Amino acid sequence: MAIRDYNVESAQHSPNGFAAEKGALYHNEAAHETAERGHVATDKYGVSLVHFDPAAEARLRWKIDLYIVPTVALLYLFCFIDRANIGNAKLAGFEKDLGLKGYDYNKVLSVFYISYIIFEIPSNMACKWIGPGWFIPATSLGFGICSICTAFVHNIHAASGVRFLLGVFEAGMLPGIAYYLSRWYRRSELAFRLSLYIVMAPLAGAFGGLLASAILKIPHFGSLHTWRMIFAIEGIITCILSVIAFVTLTDRPATAKWLSQEEKDLAIARVKSERVAATEVLDKLDSPKILRGIFSPVTLATAFIFLLDNITVQGLAFFAPTIVKTIYPKATVISQQLHTVPPYVVGAFFTVLFPFLSWRFDRRNIFFIISAPLMMAGYIMFLASTNAQVRYGATFVIASGAFSFGALCNAQVAANVVSDTARSTAIGTNVMFGNIGGLISTWSFLPYDGPNYHIGNGLNLGTSTGILVLSILLLLWMAANNKQREKRDIDAELSGLSQKQIQDLDWRHPAFRWKP
Repeated sequence: MAIRDYNVESAQHSPNGFAAEKGALYHNEAAHETAERGHVATDKYGVSLVHFDPAAEARLRWKIDLYIVPTVALLYLFCFIDRANIGNAKLAGFEKDLGLKGYDYNKVLSVFYISYIIFEIPSNMACKWIGPGWFIPATSLGFGICSICTAFVHNIHAASGVRFLLGVFEAGMLPGIAYYLSRWYRRSELAFRLSLYIVMAPLAGAFGGLLASAILKIPHFGSLHTWRMIFAIEGIITCILSVIAFVTLTDRPATAKWLSQEEKDLAIARVKSERVAATEVLDKLDSPKILRGIFSPVTLATAFIFLLDNITVQGLAFFAPTIVKTIYPKATVISQQLHTVPPYVVGAFFTVLFPFLSWRFDRRNIFFIISAPLMMAGYIMFLASTNAQVRYGATFVIASGAFSFGALCNAQVAANVVSDTARSTAIGTNVMFGNIGGLISTWSFLPYDGPNYHIGNGLNLGTSTGILVLSILLLLWMAANNKQREKRDIDAELSGLSQKQIQDLDWRHPAFRWKP
């Protein structure tokens, strides 16, 4: 059975010592009742009213993994490729053909992030309103078309215009998929599932380099040559995957034709069982909850950590080919492209490893603290040595620490709000801050700073040090605030409040505890 038969005894205690109210005997029908609107899955102390059969959960989780994760992972792979392939195009003559000089390349990169940042939170709210099953394929089709259009630009103005539109369509992908997966998975499970698509970022660096190398060996693609073929072919692949996704992506558990009714009820009930006072998993857009998601202390602190991390992640995506060129200046263009691949493969391994451990321990913040010193060590190696092998080795160390933050930070903000609306805006805020870091990254490696890039490497050493300090402070604050919450009188604080007022409290609910 999906839900175990048991009594909620008065001996069961809430976090502040008050006894939970005695409940009824739960059987299989409890799954359906809990899944319905108007039914809560926790008592007023935040204690789950239902217990689930671990074997049934494991079977359901595996089924969701197989149906949901591969599609969003492939879409995100080409989302990142369509964004970062400009770095590969640069090596293949993009700057020369468009007549870019001085800081023009940095300007083209920056235009993308302006729209990317502006549309981040609105895109995630649109994703909730339209439904991820339609929104994610539609926005993927949009940025695939933009990639194709990039193949036909002939000056900085056209390139900037297309990159601006690319940012509009890509803005909803990272937070949209994170929000989408939060509809299906428990708090502890989410980080690892996020890693299974976010790992596509470092793999995009690896696969993108291999794909760009293969494309450049083709004499021509229609009337297109060299770097123009990269944008056109990769954009066409994105469009094909997007059209397929319109058919394969299921919007939410309740509409999943590949789940039985019992499995649908279990999928909804187990997510709801972690949300204090929630009567529905998918609530309507509501201003108080929107603001709770944006202005949660954990959201803001984690988002700033993600900002600092993204200076490194996006900097690697855009400038790894350039950095490799300074390390191996005499190598061919194709050889330089291929040298960007191995560090990304190592980064991909850690992108999955840390979130997997996060799932097993139901902890996220500690892995921020573990990852930051790896990034620090890599940039110290860059600054301390001009040896080609040492610097190339540094890219492996940096990638090992940097890429897991995408999954961990989004899982952290999702775990520390209650409602679906707050979750969508918390994730949107986190990714918006991260993309401000991406905008900064476009100016971190400047032409006059090459070939050693002391400013760029020094900046990234500073940001990784900041991540370490902020992560430790955030962990200590969450522990201290949870101790303060233990002393609050839940009955007194909730007395006289309506059900809506209680739900609008979100993380301010006295029974809520921060989950580090």
